[in-house]
Amino acid sequence: MALWAQTQQLQGEALHQMQSLYGQHFPIEVRHYLAQWIEGQPWDAVDHENTQEEFKAKRLLESLIQELQKRAEHTVGEDGFLLKIKLGHYATQLQTAYDRCPLELVRCIKHILCTEERLVQAANNVNSSRGGLVDGTSQKYQQINQTFEELRVMTQDTENELRKLQHSQEYFIIQYQESLRIQAQLSNLASLPPAERVQRETTLQGKRTTLDSWLTREANTLQKFRQELAEKQQTTLALLRKQQTVILDDELIQWKRRQQLAGNGGPAEGGLDVLQSWCEKLADTIWQNRQQIRRVEHLTQQLPIPGPTEDLLKELNATITDIISALVTSTFIIEKQPPQVLKTQTKFAATVRLLVGGKLNVHMNPPQVKATIINEQQAKALLKNESTRNDSSGEILNNNCVMEYHQTTGTLSAHFRNMSLKRIKRSDRRGTESVTEEKFTILFESQFSVGGNELVFHVKTLSLPVVVIVHGSQDNNATATVLWDNAFSEAGRVPFVVPDKVLWPQLCEALNMKYKAEMQSNRGLSEENLVFLAQKGFNSTGVNAEDYRNMTMTWSQFNRESLQGRNFTFWQWFDGVMELMKKHLKAHWNDGAILGFVNKQQAQDMLLSKPNGTFLLRFSDSEIGGITIAWVAENPNKAGERMVWNLMPFTSKDFSIRSLADRISDLNHLLFLYPNQPKDEVFSRYCTPPLSKAVDGYVKPEIKQVVKVEFSSPNPEPSPGTPSFMEHAVSPTVNQPQTFNLYPPVGDSMLDADGDFDLDETMDMARQVEEFLRQPMETRWGGQQS
Repeated sequence: MALWAQTQQLQGEALHQMQSLYGQHFPIEVRHYLAQWIEGQPWDAVDHENTQEEFKAKRLLESLIQELQKRAEHTVGEDGFLLKIKLGHYATQLQTAYDRCPLELVRCIKHILCTEERLVQAANNVNSSRGGLVDGTSQKYQQINQTFEELRVMTQDTENELRKLQHSQEYFIIQYQESLRIQAQLSNLASLPPAERVQRETTLQGKRTTLDSWLTREANTLQKFRQELAEKQQTTLALLRKQQTVILDDELIQWKRRQQLAGNGGPAEGGLDVLQSWCEKLADTIWQNRQQIRRVEHLTQQLPIPGPTEDLLKELNATITDIISALVTSTFIIEKQPPQVLKTQTKFAATVRLLVGGKLNVHMNPPQVKATIINEQQAKALLKNESTRNDSSGEILNNNCVMEYHQTTGTLSAHFRNMSLKRIKRSDRRGTESVTEEKFTILFESQFSVGGNELVFHVKTLSLPVVVIVHGSQDNNATATVLWDNAFSEAGRVPFVVPDKVLWPQLCEALNMKYKAEMQSNRGLSEENLVFLAQKGFNSTGVNAEDYRNMTMTWSQFNRESLQGRNFTFWQWFDGVMELMKKHLKAHWNDGAILGFVNKQQAQDMLLSKPNGTFLLRFSDSEIGGITIAWVAENPNKAGERMVWNLMPFTSKDFSIRSLADRISDLNHLLFLYPNQPKDEVFSRYCTPPLSKAVDGYVKPEIKQVVKVEFSSPNPEPSPGTPSFMEHAVSPTVNQPQTFNLYPPVGDSMLDADGDFDLDETMDMARQVEEFLRQPMETRWGGQQS
């Protein structure tokens, strides 16, 4: 069912929230009559914060105006005339409103559609819970909304009681003034004749006695009234603080945790609209109660009556100030985090948002936000409220930004679009810590007042930890530091403490999350893949997941100590696999064509049970970012014997020259992808189309993958000057078969301990091709005229 059709079925508060989305900025009639068109447009493809995408927004605005005009022209029926006028008016209105700022239209419609989806989803969750399928999130949201309703009722009740108190006090003051007037009359009786004086005195004394008696009783009543009202407000504030704790310490902290895990490839943290609506309700309720407390204080000052109420009011005032301070400082958040691996002299962006900025009228005098980079020790001192003497650990360009209020979404935010880290000042490193293990953070701070300068707030918020690099070669190790921190940090930690070791299943979860995100696939790491990784990481031979369930991996094992017999760490190997897959082999992984996480012995055992020509793809154990083809074939030196062969690993450099699918297509002895799929069924759709015919007398060269026949023996003896592993397609005058070395599983002087070729002793394929293409044309084509 279309979103608008579902939206029209909303009821109660949800319907009211939906209606509040529309107005002069975007009429609900436009949403109604263009519902299908609006929902079919690529609004999410436009980054409304990027001014360079304004031309996309402009096209969408023009299309919207055209659709409105077209709809107006085709209106028929009794009400067609009025509708035509109305839609034409709306077309002009939207053209005028957004012609100079089309990105605002995109922001507005994205906000509308997102909110409608949320409201519809919430309504569906409520309906499901009524049917017995109770959703935990829905129940929690219901409880929060129910508490808000309780707070509204309680606040309205104290408002009514306050008005009664005010009326009672005003009447008391009138009667007190009457008592003073009688006292003055009694003082003036001395000038009257004795007889008249006695008569008047008796009458006035009687009135005064009655009135004083009433005033005494009424003063006690007022005092009791004040006490009861203060106690009610105390109860309201207790529930208000509890509700704020749920929203800020539970929901907002969970959102921040999701944001942190999103940095490791976890699901997106989700929008802030629901949280902002809750925070705005909190702000409204807090401010109403604060105003009530101040009015009671005013009444108390106007008519002082000794009693315990004064102390209680002071306590209430301190409590409400503490609550609003916590709300304002906690809702100053980073909506879009800066990159956690930050390269100097490179532009980066971030967005800071104040969730209560619209409600407390902060936007009426937009505050400025400043960004500063600080190190771990400075962050610790900051959280302890220790003076950091305005120190920073580097210089950020374009680090000041004024917060902007967006009327259509009701958000107050600062968009830092062009920051750049000019320089970094590193601290003394501890022990074996490298520069890529040193953590910094971006401090965002601002100052503003609320309530007509009644309260002034200095707010600060810290970004997720960032690792500063100066060269791309440091990215790999910096990413390891960030992944470990994002995955294993705890809420409320001292910056930026993380455990030095974690359980293997915890690390598996983090690696799987990262891998799936890089592959943009639901096909993550299987249990067999994780066992393979455990064997590699722990240098173990255990084949069951249970063998590693209670084992822990330290940070040193993860990315400080090299794997046994290698010159790279566990993470460097794993990250190399991800980089290779992400750049060149993502589609094949998502198709299930690459097993990958299989060692040489496993590959041999798997292939020997299959027909000749069966092959599989596995990641190289000895080379970072390498993948090899293993296949089963006859042993040419021993009739009747079959063996498994392995090609030297391919890397990203190889696939930038010729794709995996093309290479597999070139090798005719590869027939079936393990276990039994014909290779063309799997790879043919990824192959490069055949080259076109010669143009203007030129023949285009073609690179092909070959395995030289004479090297298909178990113990190849490569001769000096072995040609390139790639060969060009046959030309009219040249036919020079070129080779790609292969090797048997055992016994070769060229092989390392793992059976892979030593790249230092092997011809580099890309370099050979480049050298060939650099030769003079006469040499390349045997003297043929070009």
